[in-house]
Amino acid sequence: MRKFGLKKLYLLVSSFFIFLLHLPFVFAKVEPSVKKNSVTPSLAGKTVVLGNDHSASTPIIANVYDSLSLALKGLSRQAFDYAIQGLGYMKGIGKLTNESIISIVDFSKPSSQKRLFIIDLKNYRLLFNTYVAHGANSGKEYANQFSNRPESYMSSLGFYKTAETYIGKHGYSLHLQGLERGINDNAYMRDIVIHGADYVNDQYVRLQGYIGRSWGCPAVPEKLSKPIIDKIKNGTCLFIFSPNKNYLAQSQIIRHSVSDDLAYNN
Repeated sequence: MRKFGLKKLYLLVSSFFIFLLHLPFVFAKVEPSVKKNSVTPSLAGKTVVLGNDHSASTPIIANVYDSLSLALKGLSRQAFDYAIQGLGYMKGIGKLTNESIISIVDFSKPSSQKRLFIIDLKNYRLLFNTYVAHGANSGKEYANQFSNRPESYMSSLGFYKTAETYIGKHGYSLHLQGLERGINDNAYMRDIVIHGADYVNDQYVRLQGYIGRSWGCPAVPEKLSKPIIDKIKNGTCLFIFSPNKNYLAQSQIIRHSVSDDLAYNN
């Protein structure tokens, strides 16, 4: 009987000791799961607002500007930052079918410089860096006047979604859908498209100091038009940038995707 009582006491003490060993794990703090779909920091300390379908494969690349030496190639950091911000916003609202490719036209540069940059964000590659025209009434060497009006022969700034291809008077061309109301949303109606042009080449730069101008289209060199169009067609982001105060103040995409205290001042 006494032997049975000792055995029972031994079991009771052992159970209590085991309970004490596991006590820290019972009250351990469980870390909350990270929300996948909130915000992702951009490369300059700003934020990119992403959509609910964001996944780890979304190509918001923090150091692509530096890794591709885009500053040395002539792309302004301001143009790139706004482009990436807008890309995140456009993806978030479901406007893009391919967010891996982004095209940036940097109108802060003269047309004598190669100011079209087409970047593969997923694979860290600069696919094209070449000349691009602006509208005849937007300026001579620089584009500094912009319009959304038909027959203005001016360029329109802002964010576009690339659409379908077609064969027109300029040959193989690419429709553009302007996504900014009052800024570029007449682009499709105005036939603002990407096409090849014989006046977009370095020969014009040597002769007159700037390339030829279009009726508002971001025309590209003829020999590059087909590979460029085939790479960016059907739902990629095109951003035509200028440090234009009116555009930066009016653009809903810029205002929604960049917080006021982080906006550029120029």
